[in-house]
Amino acid sequence: MDGDGAFRATGAREHWTEMTYGGALSFLRRRYSRELDGVDVAVMGFPYDASVTYRPGCRLGPRAIRAASVQLAELRAFPWGFDLLESLAIVDRGDALLDPHHPESVAPAIEAAATAVIRSGTKLLSLGGDHFIAWPLLRAHAAVHGPLALVQVDAHGDLWPDDPGRIDHGTMMGRAIREGIVDPSRSTQVGIRTYHDDPMGLEILTAPWIHRNGIAAAIEVIRARAGDAPLYLSFDIDGLDPAFAPGTGTPVPGGLASWQALELVRGLAGLNLVGMDLVEVSPPFDHAEITALAAAHLAHDWLCVLAAEAGAVQAPVGRL
Repeated sequence: MDGDGAFRATGAREHWTEMTYGGALSFLRRRYSRELDGVDVAVMGFPYDASVTYRPGCRLGPRAIRAASVQLAELRAFPWGFDLLESLAIVDRGDALLDPHHPESVAPAIEAAATAVIRSGTKLLSLGGDHFIAWPLLRAHAAVHGPLALVQVDAHGDLWPDDPGRIDHGTMMGRAIREGIVDPSRSTQVGIRTYHDDPMGLEILTAPWIHRNGIAAAIEVIRARAGDAPLYLSFDIDGLDPAFAPGTGTPVPGGLASWQALELVRGLAGLNLVGMDLVEVSPPFDHAEITALAAAHLAHDWLCVLAAEAGAVQAPVGRL
């Protein structure tokens, strides 16, 4: 195939040659498609940022994450050493069409777009957008899987006071718990470094606790709480320290390093993973694409965990 495989490919497992600095952009250079027959995972963008409380710009996040993923499509996956596509059929479903001029329509549109994927039996990897999109995404997943165990990586707990008509990226996790779509007894927040009066039954692993006790200890807590429940990963990129993710709307110093976050995602292997969102990448505040690069790698590694669960044969090199 002579380039631009995102538009020209006919299957969900094909490889093709592209210039890393050219060609049609899609996540991991996957084919753009709305067809889901035989597809294991669909990647979809939700470019919405009208509910932010500080710096805007994460409506441009899906585009930046796709651009940052190009090199990940070239080589076998590190550290596993396998070809991701030998075990997973992946497509890029493009972006949901959202109307910011009718904000009351946004959450239903996100939920409907997600439901169309999930009810087909295909898993959904969602690229934000601000963190408000997690609420309709959680609703769509819970409608299929029942109450969810949640792992939320974030600087903020997003449990602040809410009201029924509020569109806010700082209240929706509390709303999800009150609605019963998230089971707090099975759920864990990771990297938190802002204060909430009421933890609402969640296990909160603050960033200082993780720095003292290590990622392995955090993974142990997550696994014990989640058990065999359907597990949804909601990853706000501001869970990383601004040194590793400056391109975000509400940065808070003292967060996770990129390596800690990648180890955390890899440590979810064997759990009942049903969906993931990666949100709050704001390219206007990024430097040298490092925030988008971190986001692309985190999303890629979640896919690799799914591939390993699907039977991908690992062939690591070096001491791991």
